[in-house]
Amino acid sequence: MEPISSTYRWERLTPDDGHYFFGYYDRNPWNRDQTLHLMLKVGQCERLPLPGETAEIGAVTPRGEWRKFTETRAWCHQQGCMELFHPQKPDCIIFNDYDVKTRKLQARIFQLGKGEVGRYGRPFYALAPNGEYAVSLDIGRIPRRGYSYADVPVGDSLFPPDLDQDGLFLIDLKTGRERLLASYRAMLEQHPYLYSTENRYIWLNHAIVNCDSSRVLWLFRQTPDQYNVQGWQTFMYTCGLDGSDIACVLPEVYWAHASISHQIWGRTTNEILVDADWDATGHHAVVLNEKEFPFHAVKLADSHGGMAHMIFSPDGTKLLADSYPENGVQTLALIDVATGSMDILGRFNHSPEKPGIIDTRCDLHPRWSPDGHFITVDSIHDGRFRGCYLLKI
Repeated sequence: MEPISSTYRWERLTPDDGHYFFGYYDRNPWNRDQTLHLMLKVGQCERLPLPGETAEIGAVTPRGEWRKFTETRAWCHQQGCMELFHPQKPDCIIFNDYDVKTRKLQARIFQLGKGEVGRYGRPFYALAPNGEYAVSLDIGRIPRRGYSYADVPVGDSLFPPDLDQDGLFLIDLKTGRERLLASYRAMLEQHPYLYSTENRYIWLNHAIVNCDSSRVLWLFRQTPDQYNVQGWQTFMYTCGLDGSDIACVLPEVYWAHASISHQIWGRTTNEILVDADWDATGHHAVVLNEKEFPFHAVKLADSHGGMAHMIFSPDGTKLLADSYPENGVQTLALIDVATGSMDILGRFNHSPEKPGIIDTRCDLHPRWSPDGHFITVDSIHDGRFRGCYLLKI
């Protein structure tokens, strides 16, 4: 097995007795004192989960010790079960699960060493940095099954049954109260070319809260056939916490032909970071202000080798950018925001993945620790098991 890097010392954080991974790149897997890193342990990574198939939820210590907490039936290979440490309860985690009695998705609160101590009536998708609320959407409507859950089938109706009562929700983490932030009706009213939604299946995906917990970003998507998701179209929306300024800030024309691969909030209230190839020279790190119409895009760095998940460091001075596989290898770059200079932190051999695997693939999904001193990624670099790798910088 080739080394990940000849310069940087990567360590495998998880045991080699099974498949471990955390999930997406837009969330923090660590507890407050960075002594525990949340992980899932699953029995297989070669196919989509089946209804009733469980995943273990636990954490690893910086020394690589695995601690199992509980299990969930609501998980997928790309985003796990959204497991996070509860911001208002440091000794608790919050995660999505399927309730067999109600046949619905919920978010459970689990206290370490004790067990379940509470629930929220809806699954959550993202937590606000200030720890006051969560964003929720109907994960069951997501037709990409690598990003949704096996126990909740994709809906048959092209549109949700009630456009006025369904959409994006806010959940008060202290009281559990929920309210509709943005309805499908409101989104459709702001759709830049509404006619394109006719006879299309619509859904929401990839919600995230900005740095000062004042605004929410999400994707509105549409596709001709929810059972064979091909050629979906993407529209990026944002709004404040009262939902009064819902706007489509990046319509499909900016996403067409994979010219944007990923998006995330930036360093300031209205800054958005996208991985964009708008000049046909490669995917670049690009920022824009969601409040500027037309927007003024600024390139932070040249192409980093294809599509990538990108995220700012906690202090905003660096960017992590991974890449999709090229000849079976995924590359992780560290970008200096001020200069655009790039340092390759590692190359991860993912060639053991079988042809045709799409939504069970293993992306690096790079994540910063809160203090900015550690980076973790998910990888199958050892050729046997999916695992979590750590780098101290």
